[in-house]
Amino acid sequence: MRTWESRAGEEMSLFSPSFCGVLLWCAASAESSKKSHGMQLELLYLVLPLVLHRGTRETLPRDIRTSIPSWANANGLLCLLMAERARALVSFTREALCFGGRHSLFSWNQTGIAANLSWKKSIEDYAKKSTLEVQECVRKATFLGKWFQKTGDAATVMAILGVRP
Repeated sequence: MRTWESRAGEEMSLFSPSFCGVLLWCAASAESSKKSHGMQLELLYLVLPLVLHRGTRETLPRDIRTSIPSWANANGLLCLLMAERARALVSFTREALCFGGRHSLFSWNQTGIAANLSWKKSIEDYAKKSTLEVQECVRKATFLGKWFQKTGDAATVMAILGVRP
């Protein structure tokens, strides 16, 4: 990971720990709203590769009735590139998790990462004041939390998407 000062402007904007932390919070909060234990840590490493890549984000289904295997089957090329994209974004995900932990966006427990729901209003306000693209990223990150929850454990989701922990 390069120092903050040595990063390009686009990298600082797109991969800022606060923005990425918000996306991870959105996924974890969707999961936390249904389960008290939160989202499996491994699944959070799939959020940024699926949401930040516009081509992938735009192919994600509108609702969770479409299964992950069906989506993966229809979008084979994107899934082929998923492992590489996930690997490239590991350090940014880690940085966002650390940032989120320091600022109490998340809490860690034995089974996963739970979103601190007291941030809900602030994050909703942030999203409302943001660009349409940021709003779409927030919506899709929230969608992923619900979609992953429906599919099951992290090993299943990762295997379907061709990603190894």
